Amino acid sequence: MTAELISGKEVAQAKRQDLKQQAAALKEKGIVPGLVVLLVGENPASLSYVKGKVKACEEVGIYSELKRYPETITEEALLKEIEHYNKADHIDGILVQLPLPDHISEHKVIDTISPEKDVDGFHPINVGRMVTGQDAFLSCTPYGIVEMIKYKNIPISGKHVVIVGRSNIVGKPASLLFLRENATVSIAHSRTTNLSEITRQADILVVAAGRENLVSGDDIKEGAVVIDVGMNRSAKGKLVGDVHFESAKEKASYITPIPGGVGPMTITMLLANTLQSAKKRSL
Repeated sequence: MTAELISGKEVAQAKRQDLKQQAAALKEKGIVPGLVVLLVGENPASLSYVKGKVKACEEVGIYSELKRYPETITEEALLKEIEHYNKADHIDGILVQLPLPDHISEHKVIDTISPEKDVDGFHPINVGRMVTGQDAFLSCTPYGIVEMIKYKNIPISGKHVVIVGRSNIVGKPASLLFLRENATVSIAHSRTTNLSEITRQADILVVAAGRENLVSGDDIKEGAVVIDVGMNRSAKGKLVGDVHFESAKEKASYITPIPGGVGPMTITMLLANTLQSAKKRSL
């Protein structure tokens, strides 16, 4: 068996066509969806990522602003900027690009963003709403993962989903979203004893631990669906995932590539959340 690829680029393109139509419908009502991205410092990876977000906004018809600040900006000044955009009528979503300099509290920044404009889905209120099954902005990467699986018409209900990783950005919210889809969910991580025994039980395996080639084909059940969230730079400078792709593709039924897998979906679901916010403004 050689696994079928789940192309994040393909799924993202299809989703963005739908989002483009939704944005056009809102514009007919006189509402232009708006997203502001706040970038602190000169991190090349962060700059490249936010430029990708701005380009994606243009693609679907969302107004965007990229605000850049020096690494020396004080925490107080950055929080004031966020509060300004909380009140800005033309902005439906606020995104502060992480990571931040050490002197700025990530928690304070996230808490300051209005929950109604928290299109990253990181605010404790949105997380709480997600936990309790209420309407909420969903964390973009897990949201994108679920959408990729649905796009391929892969059943989730009743399946055993194993998530390797327990971050607030991927692992924990992913577990909640799969529970909402009626899956049985196990969470493992780098300190799990006998990790491969757990991963081999998975019908759907999501690996988001941030460790190069943590999972190989020997750790995967025959026919499992494998979603690799890892983005690591190998010793040779190549982008690789948390899953050893060559061995895993011989055991899995479906697998995501690196790059071109989960990444494009993260930005796409950010756009979806921004449109969701703009629709509330139209009511």
